[in-house]
Amino acid sequence: MGVALMAGLCLSTSLSGCDNMDWRWLQGRKAGVDGQYACPRPPEPFQTQGFNGQEREIRYYRHLAFSNDFFAQLELANRYSAADASDKNLEDHIESSVWLVMALANQQGYAPMSRAMDPRGGVLASRYDKCRAFERERAYRILNNELSMMDSGERDKVRDRVIYIQSTLGADGFRTLGRLYDDQYGPMGEPADNQQAIRAMMRGRNYGTSNVRTLFERSDVDAYLYNYKASETGDVGAYVLLKDFEKSAPSRTRYASFVESKARRWTSPYEFYPPDAPPGGVPHSDESRPDDGASYALSRMEELPFIHVVRALDYLNLLNVACFEPKDVPKQTIDALRSMIGMPGGERLTYLDRVRAIQLAAVNGDSRSQLVLAVMYSEGVGVEVDYARAFYWYQQAEKQGSPEARYAMSTYFDLGVKGVADQDKAESVVMQLDAALAGFKPSAGRLQAVLAQVSRTPEN
Repeated sequence: MGVALMAGLCLSTSLSGCDNMDWRWLQGRKAGVDGQYACPRPPEPFQTQGFNGQEREIRYYRHLAFSNDFFAQLELANRYSAADASDKNLEDHIESSVWLVMALANQQGYAPMSRAMDPRGGVLASRYDKCRAFERERAYRILNNELSMMDSGERDKVRDRVIYIQSTLGADGFRTLGRLYDDQYGPMGEPADNQQAIRAMMRGRNYGTSNVRTLFERSDVDAYLYNYKASETGDVGAYVLLKDFEKSAPSRTRYASFVESKARRWTSPYEFYPPDAPPGGVPHSDESRPDDGASYALSRMEELPFIHVVRALDYLNLLNVACFEPKDVPKQTIDALRSMIGMPGGERLTYLDRVRAIQLAAVNGDSRSQLVLAVMYSEGVGVEVDYARAFYWYQQAEKQGSPEARYAMSTYFDLGVKGVADQDKAESVVMQLDAALAGFKPSAGRLQAVLAQVSRTPEN
């Protein structure tokens, strides 16, 4: 479904190659009424009818779109905008805008794929490049119109969902976010000399897209932050680009220490993609793909006492029988949990189901699940180690009066976790005192050790 498949289809006998295709053949091809120059879409791999068929299609496209497939992202945007009457139940302009942004920011949509020699001299864009240019220009126009009808809260949702999806793509995703905030690139992170970017920056109703231009306000700090996050993944190319970014403007190097601290505290906007859905529509599912580290962390879920999963399910009102092992969880509970997170039902509770149950309970305010999730992030059980995210969930649990969370936060300040919670012995003592007074026993013995260490610290 991606560019490679698209290029392969262009070489098929039915199309006779992109550069020789009959452009009239493209009229009306899944791009709306004005899509006479749209790129031809690969055939769908299945024939479906009814709601179940529609749900299967949506999940199929989301799976591809989360892996950054340009044409799947366009198709999802089309489906959520309800361009066809059969998709009216899917109509969701926030979700449509998300996938329009993802497509416009996707290099698959604007990186030159093939060029043709002009007999008069020079190089011409291939028809494949031209059809993608048409798709992007149309996407700009539709996105600008959709954003014009949104309030600031709805725009924030679009932006946060894009940030979440890009953060699941590793170094490439963070680099894309860096370009979205960098004033040296086009509105959607494409090269500034890209024709669609130039038109989007024009003033006037024919080309200008003022609403798109303001979705990601240009910010050196944010651009630096996401380039730094890309380099943190260990990607060599991201590190080189970070150094190029620092040298690209004299003022940027002065942000270095501030951005490093900010990056260490950075957390994704969501625990998992918001499973909202319009009435009667298919819930939004999170189709992000775990890397090797995430898969290993998920395999460690056996180490987490199952009672914590049971408590989370109980908090969510999904359990009405006693359960001591995963096999005891009834199918109706599994189906109900999965429907809440936009996934199809199943016969058994998987490791991911257990993680999602705790995450969902934590997001919905269960202090015990918040504490458990913080420990999971601290230890790399079920989720990859992320001290910033762990500290965030300790904070959420502590706000609800959890003495255990307050004690855990004290250890952060006692030991010092660089960039997340700098070492602060006095703050550690205060937190441990509070936890001890609240009846959390481990604090009592540890408090004496911390007090002794503080008392030996020479005064300044």
